Amino acid sequence: MMGSQELPLEIISHILSFLPLSDWKEASLVNRTWYFASQDTHLQRKVVYNLPASSSSLHIIQGLARRCAPCISLNNLDSSNVSRDVIKYISFYLGPHLESLSLRGSCLTDSSFIALIQNCPNLHSLDLSGCNSFFMSGTLLSKQDNVLKVREALNNLRELNLSGIRYLSDLIFNRLISCTPRLEKLLLARCHITFEFDPYRGSRNYNSSSVLSFRNILTFLKERVNCMKALDLSSTGVTTEAVRSLVQVEQLNLRELALQNCKDLSSEAVSILCKWQPNLTSLNLSGCSELSDSAVLAVSSHLQSLQHLYLAKVRRLTDIGLRGIADLKELQSLDMSECSLLNGSELVKGLSSSHLHPKLQSLSFASCCLLKDISVVSLAGSLGAYLRILDLSSCMTLTDISIQAISTHLNRLTILRLAWCKELTDWGLLGIMNPDKELNPNTEKDNGPAFSRNFGNMGFFTPPQYLDEKPRLLTDSDLVKSREKPSPSLKSLQCLQELDLTACSKLTDISITQVSEDHWC
Repeated sequence: MMGSQELPLEIISHILSFLPLSDWKEASLVNRTWYFASQDTHLQRKVVYNLPASSSSLHIIQGLARRCAPCISLNNLDSSNVSRDVIKYISFYLGPHLESLSLRGSCLTDSSFIALIQNCPNLHSLDLSGCNSFFMSGTLLSKQDNVLKVREALNNLRELNLSGIRYLSDLIFNRLISCTPRLEKLLLARCHITFEFDPYRGSRNYNSSSVLSFRNILTFLKERVNCMKALDLSSTGVTTEAVRSLVQVEQLNLRELALQNCKDLSSEAVSILCKWQPNLTSLNLSGCSELSDSAVLAVSSHLQSLQHLYLAKVRRLTDIGLRGIADLKELQSLDMSECSLLNGSELVKGLSSSHLHPKLQSLSFASCCLLKDISVVSLAGSLGAYLRILDLSSCMTLTDISIQAISTHLNRLTILRLAWCKELTDWGLLGIMNPDKELNPNTEKDNGPAFSRNFGNMGFFTPPQYLDEKPRLLTDSDLVKSREKPSPSLKSLQCLQELDLTACSKLTDISITQVSEDHWC
């Protein structure tokens, strides 16, 4: 049989591409061959190097040049001499290879930005989010020769992040966008966009130096209708009429749309959106407090190609809205965290009644306080073959029954979050039968606290029996018995890489040590 040292580097690199970053780093330490295979350019695209604006970064940048690192983050640069040296080193050593560059929150001058960008001709992604001082003067790309330099450098740019820029105006927006002819994804989250106010009063010369208007953004979309695939308008005041105008742009075919925390977004707007953009693969409606069940029903009726759906903090969402989720055959991730009215019953019915239910890989019910063990058991049985990420944090009514179902069916889990699930015990974590929980049909059921009359006319509640009983702790003999008769436990989740048990107050070091030793020791 051919040994690993005899395999071509391309084959080893292909093998490493299936590993998560932590395992990939470990595999690179096997030998010299595996190390060189881990430096493959395609693998390096998975890694983003965050470099501080300090003199210590200069030596690191020189080292990264040997790896041709394509993804760099230079957050919080300023006008200091050290930041200028970092920019020079990035331009000289990494510029020709850079495909993704983040300058988030940086305070750059026009000259520093242009000097950096013109040396990065292969950029596909540029993040300028939070660079407020950079846009404050309004002089960015005001000179034609600078426009030509930037346009040549950003000719292949596919993604531009302008989120959180308070001073972005139509004038600056138009200058910058004119330099990105192949742009496919635009992020304008938290920007001050005017949706109802028309500063132009019918004029088509959208070059205001003081406001960023939705009318101008709409004009841009009409011009780039053939290439624009993703748009982020999260945390803006987008209205129903604005959504209608957006989705009805002729020949616009969006794949990704984010409207997170748009407080004025209505269910009617979502229904219009779903009818006119049926090819969406990702939709983020988290934090849209005005949405109701009808909005989610519209999503499940029209967006048959949807792969990622985010509904966190949609407070008015009930289980009725989830009746059609099982019809989304392509759905891979579903986030319903902090939807306090959900108990998962309708999702369970949909998944159990359909043989072609979604192959969900990520599911979040975090802080859904009505979620019960019976729903988790059913979901685990339906999604066992596909689910990789499960978040049940702060579902405080869940017990060891849920742990047993997860351990039995979800063998491919890589991330499991159970923080603040206070009813979980050592017995459940290790898959051992708790003798205190064994049901005895001859015992009388405890009906809780009883009301009694004592001390004159004052009323007192007699505490329930279980408050006087101390829970039986796990012992070494119990661990020995569990090894003799193994049963499903978290130890059987061999693919698990992240386990969150924060604030699970009934757990002790015994079970946590046993689980961690089996996975990470």
